[in-house]
Amino acid sequence: MRLLLLAAIALGMAGAASAHQVNLSTARVILKGNRTVHVEIGLKGSDADRLAATKIFDTQRDRVDPALVGVSAMSIIAYVSAHVAVTGGDGKPCEPGAATLVPDGDGVLFRNSFSCRAAPGDIVYRSTVLTDTDPSARQVVLVGEGDNAPQALLDAVNTTVTLSAPAPSLLSTLQRYLVTGIEHIFLGYDHIAFLVAVVLWARRLVPVVKIVTAFTIAHSITLSLATLNVVVVPATIVEPAIAASIVYVAMENFFTRNIDGRWRVTFAFGLIHGFGFAGALREIGLPTNAVVTALAAFNIGVEIGQVAIVSIVVPALIALDRLMAVDRTKPVRVAPLVYALSALITVLGSYWFLTRVFEA
Repeated sequence: MRLLLLAAIALGMAGAASAHQVNLSTARVILKGNRTVHVEIGLKGSDADRLAATKIFDTQRDRVDPALVGVSAMSIIAYVSAHVAVTGGDGKPCEPGAATLVPDGDGVLFRNSFSCRAAPGDIVYRSTVLTDTDPSARQVVLVGEGDNAPQALLDAVNTTVTLSAPAPSLLSTLQRYLVTGIEHIFLGYDHIAFLVAVVLWARRLVPVVKIVTAFTIAHSITLSLATLNVVVVPATIVEPAIAASIVYVAMENFFTRNIDGRWRVTFAFGLIHGFGFAGALREIGLPTNAVVTALAAFNIGVEIGQVAIVSIVVPALIALDRLMAVDRTKPVRVAPLVYALSALITVLGSYWFLTRVFEA
């Protein structure tokens, strides 16, 4: 019962949060032959306002105001400069030049150069942009010029890239994207709500295996197609559709207890959820030298998180059946519990649907 109550509380607290909010910045770092490092950092306008206490972002137009960027440039430059450093291998700081800030659609670009001629050894780029206030934030770093430049992914724990070192190994890429996939499923409250709603009537292993397998196959298909830009569906369609799928499976619990055939519905909706996973992965980016490895690792991470959630919810429900059964030898699922959780998930799904439709 405690596990179910905690799950319900967590879902309730998540109602006001965006299930796919990606707190992300980007950077391109280029090391020249004279040990000069050029750094360009892209930051969403709304994030710049939040971090530097400015007002450059127009939410109605989803763009920054170039005039306001000019007025507020010093504040934003001061924030980014305080959270970016380029040093030699011994920790000696490289000498920064004069930083500039330019508008770029819905965000801004910070640019600066660092002279490392007096800093011996490897050159290290360090960034805590965004991660100083949000541990879940990420920064995608392109190391070098061109579209095929190696990528690194920085977060609150991994804050540095060694520029003179070789590109990250396949094992390192696998580990990083595996963890990112696990994090995404546990922070994707709508996916959790969907999985919980689907298995609320489950009392046997075989139907649960069918459901998880169907969901896995379906979202793996669309995740791969969308991430590789074979099929692209706008987030303005995908996000409300995911919320609608949650409402459907939650409401279905009031009209049927047949869990055996639910894998078909789960497969259909899994195709939609795959596009949602792809949206998050597209924001993070795939390393051009290890696309297949990163994509597979992210998908495996999602599966690990998904199996973990189901492995907690279903045994907890079965244990609760036995505790509340009048005849312990013939436990049954307590309908009021299923209806109460289904009603909660319906409310959450409806809220997400409305907010995503009106935000579109």
